[in-house]
Amino acid sequence: MPFQEGFLSEIVGKPAIVVDAHGAKSIGKVTDFVVTEPQNTFPKVDSIVVRTNRGSVLAPSETVSDIDAKGVFLRAQPTQICPQEDEALYLVEDLFDKQIVDVDGRKLVRINDLEIANTGGTLRVVAADIGLSGLLRRLGIKRIAPGLLDRIPRSLISWNDVAPIDSLNPTDVRLSVSQAKLARLHPSDLAAIIGDLSTNDAARVLHHLDDETAADALEHLEPEKQRTLLEEVGTERAADIIEEMDADDAADLLSELPETQQHELLAEMEPETAGDLRELVSYAEDSAGGLMTTDYVWIYPHRTVAATIDELRQIAPETEFVYYLYVVDQTETLLGVLSLRTLLLANPTDTIHAIMDTDVVHASPDTPAQDVAGTIARYDLMACPIVDEHGKILGIVTVDDAIDAILPEKLKRKLPRFTHRHKHQQPAAVE
Repeated sequence: MPFQEGFLSEIVGKPAIVVDAHGAKSIGKVTDFVVTEPQNTFPKVDSIVVRTNRGSVLAPSETVSDIDAKGVFLRAQPTQICPQEDEALYLVEDLFDKQIVDVDGRKLVRINDLEIANTGGTLRVVAADIGLSGLLRRLGIKRIAPGLLDRIPRSLISWNDVAPIDSLNPTDVRLSVSQAKLARLHPSDLAAIIGDLSTNDAARVLHHLDDETAADALEHLEPEKQRTLLEEVGTERAADIIEEMDADDAADLLSELPETQQHELLAEMEPETAGDLRELVSYAEDSAGGLMTTDYVWIYPHRTVAATIDELRQIAPETEFVYYLYVVDQTETLLGVLSLRTLLLANPTDTIHAIMDTDVVHASPDTPAQDVAGTIARYDLMACPIVDEHGKILGIVTVDDAIDAILPEKLKRKLPRFTHRHKHQQPAAVE
């Protein structure tokens, strides 16, 4: 096939010409291009849609002998009727003028044109044109000012960095494409994109994402946007997403909702998770209890250093905050604390009791948030344990949550998190 590369807008509307033993005959006009596996890095164009006097038919791309200014040349007469719209991706109908996520550029853009190329005899989609040149090309600027288009810089995005988010006919295949590509974005970038979308489109993005990725993005959104999206995605999905959030962030979100909606969401969750969140929601937002998370590691004092390290390797996937290990007895009373550094440098045969620090800086759940932040800063801590009046550990306030307490809402949502987890959970135990 002599054709090397070109833009769809330059091909759509051209004649489809069958060249066979009987000569050359125009059978209709090219109207679209069909891709059945858009999840591929540079997906193959499976067929070309041709509008004829008898309706639209498909010309398999293998029958295309060339594409030039005169039209699309075919080796055989198309006989296949067009598939149902939910069985394939129609590049022009489904993507032109649609919003997409530029995964590499971390922003919302709009497709003005698509570029295809001949690679080893196969037509493939290689890039999306999101710039002015794509729009002018579609408006026929070459006919009006032939040299103008060459002076306008192209704005092309590789197909591998394109994630369609607003499709008229979404299929399971296309949803998996969006999920895989959108998940490559940092949660704050994904949240910024979701925040710029309408409620319907934002909910569609969440629908494409797994619960963990959706939870990470939701944590970075403004409270009002969070509430709107939870209503839009429905109680069952909203509960699944909230379960994946950090406990303190989930509690903050729930506390902003009407009581009826709180109860509905908690009823959809695992009993242990729901119980933890009910307790956290009961604390004032500007208190240590309102800031704390239940994601921490506790250990018994009789364990040896070697046994504790072995056990930590097993529970590591379940928790990310392991800067400190909190030593407790059978009643969960806080006895001491040791840092991960202390544990790793200790003699393997030493017991935890021998190396733990018993002078533990702590706070109560009613301690004002500002005071907890001050305690963490004063003692240069990564986290402060929160205990009740009997000395039982309830949770911890991490340094990032302490910073949250003293920063404006818009700024604190841009800060990195220490406690992102794969699942809301009970404290990790090294028994």
